[in-house]
Amino acid sequence: MLILSTQEREAINADPWFASLSASLRHDILRRANVRYYADGDFIYFRGAPAEDWNAVANGAVRIGSSSPEGRQATLRYVEPGVWFGEVEMFDLKGRPYDASAHGPTTLLSVRREDLHAILADHTELYAALLRLNSQRTRQLYRLVEDQATKPLRARLAKQLSQLAHCYGKPAEEGGGEIRIALRLRQEELAHLIGCSRQRVNEELKLMERGETIRIESCGVIVRNGRALRQMYEPAG
Repeated sequence: MLILSTQEREAINADPWFASLSASLRHDILRRANVRYYADGDFIYFRGAPAEDWNAVANGAVRIGSSSPEGRQATLRYVEPGVWFGEVEMFDLKGRPYDASAHGPTTLLSVRREDLHAILADHTELYAALLRLNSQRTRQLYRLVEDQATKPLRARLAKQLSQLAHCYGKPAEEGGGEIRIALRLRQEELAHLIGCSRQRVNEELKLMERGETIRIESCGVIVRNGRALRQMYEPAG
């Protein structure tokens, strides 16, 4: 039986991709989904593991990345509530291409591979919907590669903070315009996300703070001026 809190159900239903599906398809996906709970740092699966289910984040966040034999970590993204992931592995049968772990207490919806194929048999619209979803992911990957190759560190960091504020932002205070990034990341984790050292991230964050674009607190980062942040990676033409 699927048991989600009101907040978790709202997060799933609010995702634009999921909301674009027909009501009957959404019902069948949720009817066949199981709820799984993970503590902070729990591995959901390892790179190379058999792909047995398709997942969505209902609460918390999932870190997608990998680790080298020498212990070096690479973080590709943090999956926010409402987003489905792991659909490609349901079809290519080559195992998981990355590690996935819980960042903070996390709730997942999980649809088993055989259930996903049963849904596809009953709802052919899901084929086109999954193609759209994969196309979105491919475009995001191209933009990421382009940013890494062409944008300076400050622009990449500003873009990442802006995206995190969009996905995880909450008002810092009632009636104010400042946004607190609710996803708590250490500077080392933020450095992994944009592919640089913690020291360089620290330097850039301090410069942004002096410019009153952000504020650094013990609980994380507060975006004080979202427009100024965007101008760092999308300067006016």
